[in-house]
Amino acid sequence: MTDIHSAFKLGRIQLQNRFVMAPMTRARANADGTPGQLAAEYYGQRAGVGLTITEGTQPSDDGQGYPLTPGIYTDDHVAGWRPVNDAIHARGGHVFYQLMHAGRMSHPENTRHHRQGVAPSAIAPGEQIYTLDGMKDIPVPRALSTEEVQATVKDYAHAARRAIESRADGVEIHGIAYLIHQFLAISANQRTDQYGGSLENRARFAIEVAQAVVAEIGADRTGIRLSPGFGGFGLNHGDEGPELFRYLVG
Repeated sequence: MTDIHSAFKLGRIQLQNRFVMAPMTRARANADGTPGQLAAEYYGQRAGVGLTITEGTQPSDDGQGYPLTPGIYTDDHVAGWRPVNDAIHARGGHVFYQLMHAGRMSHPENTRHHRQGVAPSAIAPGEQIYTLDGMKDIPVPRALSTEEVQATVKDYAHAARRAIESRADGVEIHGIAYLIHQFLAISANQRTDQYGGSLENRARFAIEVAQAVVAEIGADRTGIRLSPGFGGFGLNHGDEGPELFRYLVG
């Protein structure tokens, strides 16, 4: 490296510099999850960085946790994101979507379907969440069945494919605080199937999501964000936290 302004090869893309715009929830999407009117202008203004990582973007209806966040799983979402990506590419930048399934960090008022949030187990985080009607207690989520967990893995892969179809350069799997992290944490995951119990089982969902996304769009377009020390949102890993994350990273 010469300096932070020097180019960098990331997978199949050449970044013009080593600056990265971190994902930041904007809550400016339309009610159906398509990017809002100002999204292309907003991201285009910041595209001088080498890589833009978008705000958390849900891979399915049940993945939404906060109001007015974008999705990337329908034809309308794909069409809505294309001007955003074109604006970034026009300035020589590149873009990865952060795929974020909120899991239990959700509220029925924040989604179009108004359903109960879903999670590894029916355990509330003991937190409040922002809604358009102010801060409210997060209700107890519904525990996903084994079949629904496996369907959610496919949702991530589908969203990754749709991201590439919308002219994104890749995706970052959000593995902190939300659904993937909830599977890792003993305080949120008390399952007795192959996705709960041992650290290998609790890591299974994260690994299967990564494998499915890689199979869909390639390892050189896929990243994952982890934070072994994160203990917010009622999450903890017990005494085996370091061992869990060493296993997961391996």
